[in-house]
Amino acid sequence: MIAARFLTLSLVGAISLCFAGGALAKTAPKLSKAKPKPEPTAAAAKPSPTPNADWQVIKVGLRDYLSVDNIAKFYGLLGNVDSTGKTVVLNNGRNQLQLTLESREAIVNGVRNWLCFPVIAQDNKFLVSRIDLAKTIEPQLRPQMLQRKGKMQTIVLDAGHGGFDKGARSSYGSEKEYALDVVRQLRPLLQAKGFKVVMTREHDVFLPLELRANIANQTHDSIFVSIHFNATSNAAATGFEIYALTPRGAPSTADNALALSFANMQAGSAVDAQSFELAVAVYHSMLGHIAEVDRGIKRARFAVLRRTNIPAILVEGGFLSEMNDSRSVANPAWRGRLAEAISIGIENYRDVTEKRQRPMLAADYRAQSAEAITVVNLAEPPARIDPTPVPGVVPASSPEPSAADQEP
Repeated sequence: MIAARFLTLSLVGAISLCFAGGALAKTAPKLSKAKPKPEPTAAAAKPSPTPNADWQVIKVGLRDYLSVDNIAKFYGLLGNVDSTGKTVVLNNGRNQLQLTLESREAIVNGVRNWLCFPVIAQDNKFLVSRIDLAKTIEPQLRPQMLQRKGKMQTIVLDAGHGGFDKGARSSYGSEKEYALDVVRQLRPLLQAKGFKVVMTREHDVFLPLELRANIANQTHDSIFVSIHFNATSNAAATGFEIYALTPRGAPSTADNALALSFANMQAGSAVDAQSFELAVAVYHSMLGHIAEVDRGIKRARFAVLRRTNIPAILVEGGFLSEMNDSRSVANPAWRGRLAEAISIGIENYRDVTEKRQRPMLAADYRAQSAEAITVVNLAEPPARIDPTPVPGVVPASSPEPSAADQEP
């Protein structure tokens, strides 16, 4: 049932969220590590693990958090809260962020993301971990701030599995052959866009994971894209998902327990921001060109992500354990569409990092294919949160364990 009342939140006011009565609390964060400057501009600062005058860090246990009102003010977002007080949508007509209390799921610009830590509440405020702000939200709301040296010239394509390692299987075929066919179709598409392409394997052979990473690390001005297909014991599981390396000190998406033992101190990556933005660019293109279930942008410490020194992602192109997905993946023409979508996403990543262009979103690709013109009123925040599914708003759910949740 659609709630009768919604709380419209002003940019100049605090986005403090009460759970009873729907009132706006007016208390400031109890713990602040920096004094706010008067009316800071979004271009004046950059969210980072190091707090500055634009960010009021709130300590909860051993972790640092930022309030939703602080985030909204910095990025120039207006917001609405539903009557339950558990979900907030922030929007400025250009970017949208949907957060749900006690959930690791966030919707950023119409696509599902999995946060490292759940959104929590303290003193009637929604709080987002500083790691998630710096590593997940900032790269998508301000991709133009992404730092990159040199031009991206080489794409390392990795077809998962091979040889005796067949990977996931369906009644139509195996993951190893489908992945190899996708990279074979992807190579000429990338070459036509001016990229040099290196393939970790061109035939049905087995390659150790460390060798795949070594091949990638020997290239320069490059990125690494590993192609896989999914499987799970849940025959109903379906759709796309994509992985980037888990940030240092944070749990991976598949880590359901959030004990400190999961936030291990494995070395992070100097290019994790670039890897995440690459995942975003490719994933938006995949969803924008192919009508599949959005399972989200996820985090993992897979060996091929952990061992590579260049921006790296792992694509899961559907479930061979699900009837419709397996039938689609078995079709060479469908795999060609997937290859084309990935190639467009890679090109878009180059435009974002080198030309500082605004990234194409899934909704942009869909509008292009429908030859539609979308008019957005940048001055108007969303009027309400409606439980009826609409493009760009994805209902919250729990991450579904899959074959990719295990170390390849």
